[in-house]
Amino acid sequence: MQKLWVIERPAGRLREEGTTTLIAPATVLNFGLSEGWEAVFEGQGQTSLSPSGPTSLTAAGAFLKHVIQPGSLQDKSGPSVATEFGVLLPDSTGNSGVGASLAGIVSQRWDWGTIHLNGEVALTREHHGDVFIGAIIEGPSKWDVRPVAEVFYENEFGQSETISGLIGLIWRVRDNLSFDVGLRHALTNGHPVNEIRAGLTFGFPLRMFGEGSHQTR
Repeated sequence: MQKLWVIERPAGRLREEGTTTLIAPATVLNFGLSEGWEAVFEGQGQTSLSPSGPTSLTAAGAFLKHVIQPGSLQDKSGPSVATEFGVLLPDSTGNSGVGASLAGIVSQRWDWGTIHLNGEVALTREHHGDVFIGAIIEGPSKWDVRPVAEVFYENEFGQSETISGLIGLIWRVRDNLSFDVGLRHALTNGHPVNEIRAGLTFGFPLRMFGEGSHQTR
């Protein structure tokens, strides 16, 4: 049976160049379409606290994700390889337009932990070229509470260059419910960016909404 997975960050605090912003909520919806295919929708509310300002919808997008090579994440041998591509939607305020992105993800799970390697090229909403390279390391998947760390480098050509690191914890309450918390520190064009994150991930079968039966993905 297909499930709808929701990644929800009810609140986050971002501080950059003397300004403080509330990120609430930030949401990602993953909907299984068929074997190896998912539709992904994401976006976040953003409110400037210092100085105060209106709430806007930012970082919105619609994507398709496809598992090219099933691997350890699908309980098979070897690395899991996936791709994700789609459109970046305009922010609700300002003059941003429509962009596009194409990403590749390679993941490998061992008894001691899991590594995800990510690469992405994009045309931003402001129509600049962008390159992203990142890695995520998680503790053993069998642990109910496991550590997680992330590093990434991003270059929006002619606009900004960011180096970022994050450390956090993921608490798996049950198979379809997890909580997470993290601290991120980054440098964007040499200026510090600090962020506190807290969120949850949960999933439920689509029949809860009256959907008919589907094949298990």
